[in-house]
Amino acid sequence: MSTEERPSGMWSPDNPAPRPGPTTRWAGHQRGPAAARAYRQRFLDLAAAGQDVHGEARFVTELVPPPSRVLDAGCGYGRVASELTRLGHYVVGVDADPDLVALAREDRDTRFLVADLSTLDLRAEQEFHVVLLAGNVVPFLADGTLPAVLGRMASHLTPGGYLVAGFGLAGALPEGAAPVALPDYDRWARAAGLSYIGRWSTWDRQRFTPESTYALSVHRLLGG
Repeated sequence: MSTEERPSGMWSPDNPAPRPGPTTRWAGHQRGPAAARAYRQRFLDLAAAGQDVHGEARFVTELVPPPSRVLDAGCGYGRVASELTRLGHYVVGVDADPDLVALAREDRDTRFLVADLSTLDLRAEQEFHVVLLAGNVVPFLADGTLPAVLGRMASHLTPGGYLVAGFGLAGALPEGAAPVALPDYDRWARAAGLSYIGRWSTWDRQRFTPESTYALSVHRLLGG
C-alpha cells in the first residue's frame, strides 16, 4: 500500500508522523521514554509480586474465542495486546504515545501502530470482532473527543462486534484523568450505533452496583 493509499490516522514506516489529534490528557500527564519505561515497570513489578495483570485478555477471550480479530485501542506498552496474541487472537494495538508503542514493538508477533483514536481509520484493511478500550483510556482522552472516538471505534467493528471499555469512575481515577458519567458514555455509544449489552465492576465480572468505582461496559454494533 502506497503512502497515498494508506488510510488517514495510520502509522507506517513511510508515514512516521500520523495525523495528530487534540492533545490527550495522558500526554499532559506523562510523556517521554523514561516515563514509558516507568509505566511498564509498574506492571512488571505487580506481575512479579504475583498479582493478576491479564484480566482484560481473559475477558475478551471469554467473549470471543480465538482466533478473533481484536483492536486494542490505547494499547500502551502492549500488555493486553501481547497476551491476546499469546492466547491465539489476531491483534492490532494502537496508541498515540510513540514512546509506549516503541516498547510494545519489542513483541514482534503483534502489530502496533502510532495513531490518534479520534481520527483512526484502518477500515481499508479489516474489521474487528472486538475493540478494546482498557486501562483508563476513556478518561485520559482529549477533552470533548469521546463521542468522536466511540464513532471511530464503532466503524472498525464487524456487524455484531463488541466494544469493551473499562475505566474508573469519579473519585477513583488516576491523576490527570477526567471523570466520565456512565449515562453520557451510554448515550454517545448509542449515537455511534452501539447497543448496550452489560456492565460489571471488574474484569472477572463482579456485579456492578451504585457503589462501584470501576465500570466495565460492553456494547455491540447493531446489525449483528
